[in-house]
Amino acid sequence: MFFKFLNIFRIPELRNKVLIVAGLLIVFRLLAAIPIPGIDTLSLQQFFASNQLLGFLNVFSGGTLSNLSIMMLGVGPYITATIIMQLLTMIFPRLKQVYYEEGAIGRAKFNRISRYLTVPLAFLQSYGFLNLLRSQNVLGLLNWPELIRNIIVITAGTMILVWIGELISEKKIGNGVSLIIFAGIVSGLPNAVKNAIVAYDPSVLPSYLAFAVLSILIVAGVVFVNQGERKIPVTYSKRVRGNKMYGGASTYLPLRVNQAGVIPIIFAISILLFPQFFAQIISVFSPDFSIRLNDLVARVLNDQLIYGILYFVLVFVFTYFYTAVTFDPNEISKNLQRSGGFVPGIRPGESTSEFFAKATNRITLFGATFLGLVAVLPIATQAVTGIATLTIGGTALLIVVSVVLETIKQLDAQLVMREYEGLE
Repeated sequence: MFFKFLNIFRIPELRNKVLIVAGLLIVFRLLAAIPIPGIDTLSLQQFFASNQLLGFLNVFSGGTLSNLSIMMLGVGPYITATIIMQLLTMIFPRLKQVYYEEGAIGRAKFNRISRYLTVPLAFLQSYGFLNLLRSQNVLGLLNWPELIRNIIVITAGTMILVWIGELISEKKIGNGVSLIIFAGIVSGLPNAVKNAIVAYDPSVLPSYLAFAVLSILIVAGVVFVNQGERKIPVTYSKRVRGNKMYGGASTYLPLRVNQAGVIPIIFAISILLFPQFFAQIISVFSPDFSIRLNDLVARVLNDQLIYGILYFVLVFVFTYFYTAVTFDPNEISKNLQRSGGFVPGIRPGESTSEFFAKATNRITLFGATFLGLVAVLPIATQAVTGIATLTIGGTALLIVVSVVLETIKQLDAQLVMREYEGLE
């Protein structure tokens, strides 16, 4: 495996891509260390310790939220904008046509609109979060010029991060947004390990051992599910053109068990955070209603049972949603029919589309259930053991393993394309 990995650095073009991606991630971590002014550090730590949901978001942002970095929102607003755009593709047929039928140009338009939408969302989220911190006495009393300055800085930080993510994606070595989240999680691992060692209590050794076993099982399960696929046989009819015969070959169409990857987890966290941000945003119009709504949201999300159920349901639903957006049975059926392909025993056209839809729904059921269970299992473990560090371990581990697998696949494809032996 090590010698296969060295092949990456024997190819100048691929080596440059890897070094550029690594450099961009280092730039992200450097920018993440720059805080906004006027922070009460002690109050900030106490506030994050008492808010479970923000603790999750802080893990995804790589600690940029807990020190109120200029990158404090991470790529959250961009993810929210992407969710909105994908919902719109299901509502407006014209937008869906642009996304699917215009190929790379259509996807470029889709991403450009998502970036435009990210700016107002980042502006609103940064205002809502700063207002939340101000109400908790984490920030001092900011006047309007200071507040607007911080909002602009945070919004600019988010857009810089979106730009870095797109530069990474262009190198075709992993997804830029996922790698940024991965880098944030990995950067926090040394501190998490240190805290676990400092807080170690011999009386709860069985809990630590159980968590270690659970982590190994999660890694094995994520690898198994992410690599799992159902191979749908596809046969191409023979066609005669001139004196040559084309087609007649048999191949297969792989349907992945987890086509959505870690996106449902990220979507679910974004949605769970939205009510809290919304409560702060409407404080401009109705402070009393904002306080009542914020208290209600805090009570609901601080209840482990309710929070776990909401988290599971959102992950489950978003797995189906994202799979439906990225895998369109009608388009796959049309493309097969145009190229003379068919599934043995299934009539081309509508019957093939229905077959793909049923097969995808059955496969996604297992993948969505697995992702939901992995997402809430650490919460259940923390509720049983009372060890806070176990709460964030499972979700972070899920994201790290999934991103590593996806990156290895893309590196492997780059090596095979250049006639080198792959990593797998």
